[in-house]
Amino acid sequence: MTDRALTVGVVKEAAAGERRVALVPEVVDRVRGLGADVVVEAGAGAAAHFPDEDYAARDARVVPGEQVYADADVVVCVTTPQPDARQRLRDGQVLLGLLGPLQSPTLAKEWAGAGVTAVSLDLLPRTLSRAQGMDALTSQANVAGYKAAVLAADTYGGYFPMLMTAAGTVKPAQVLVLGAGVAGLQAMATARRLGALVTGYDVRPEAHDQVTATGARFLELESVRSAVGEGGYARALTAEETQAQQAEMAERIGRFDVVVTTAQVPGGRPPLLVTGAALDGMRAGSVVVDLAAGPRGGNVEGVVPDATTTVASGVTVVGAGNLPAQVPQAASTAYARNVAALLGLLVRDGALTIDLDDEVLGDVVVTHGGEVVNAAVARVVDEVDGDQA
Repeated sequence: MTDRALTVGVVKEAAAGERRVALVPEVVDRVRGLGADVVVEAGAGAAAHFPDEDYAARDARVVPGEQVYADADVVVCVTTPQPDARQRLRDGQVLLGLLGPLQSPTLAKEWAGAGVTAVSLDLLPRTLSRAQGMDALTSQANVAGYKAAVLAADTYGGYFPMLMTAAGTVKPAQVLVLGAGVAGLQAMATARRLGALVTGYDVRPEAHDQVTATGARFLELESVRSAVGEGGYARALTAEETQAQQAEMAERIGRFDVVVTTAQVPGGRPPLLVTGAALDGMRAGSVVVDLAAGPRGGNVEGVVPDATTTVASGVTVVGAGNLPAQVPQAASTAYARNVAALLGLLVRDGALTIDLDDEVLGDVVVTHGGEVVNAAVARVVDEVDGDQA
């Protein structure tokens, strides 16, 4: 046994465009309250405007990145560390973050082979009330929805609110938000606060009340009345339903000045909601912001992730798959609180406790003891291995 305190290490994010940090200074106190020391890579919070001095003032040690990996028992991050950094992970070390193992199952094999206990916040069981404080997907989706509305207003060439001026009255922008999850509802509420006339749409009928609670109207489509899946989430549409939905959406979407799309499928391709035909039917100068844009596509046909393009009809399409990184202070603060809450399950009396029988840890722990222990991830790993055989 050693008397050395458990150490939680915060690494600097290296992914392109990523400005968040996994722990902010105000949350360091909560982590230290668990009986852990905290080490922070120099400059880890700089892009989110949290200087090294603020961490040091909370009794966190600020050290080079290599030393964080050497000293830390638990490494916390926002997204998966880059390949050179992952090579520093060691047997028995815990890696905690939004690791996306369903999207990158080969990483799970890598962590298992290295003896790393990988804990991924994006696998959190979101229906458990005791897990709400750890729900990083919800906290970051809130930020993304807010930023999407602000970005849309900034990109749009007109006003969002109605304005009465000496030169006449300017009509408010017509905004459509597709998807009434956390990000979609926040986008609706924010666009409403900016003065736009907002309409929301979701394939789940029960979303009607959630949409109208934001002050938005609910868009009724005859083609798909209900598509409720397990746990109250939207299910995947059949090919016939998808075709009918796209055709009807293309007919209705032309009256809107701004469209924000938010529909994502964990571990899968986002559904195509706005086709090329729908874009052709929109007025020149209209704006579409796609929160689902990523390597597997997006909700908008032809969207380019992390880029803004203008299609032939004059519609501006923004591929905005990582908007929380553009609001780094708020996003990092919310995420750090999620991390601290989950650390409260992992660290007890200053020691690591990996209890796979716990209903939360049983879902978020991806690898442990040299094995892929998460059933969903293990299935994807087996599928990939089968395809490569």
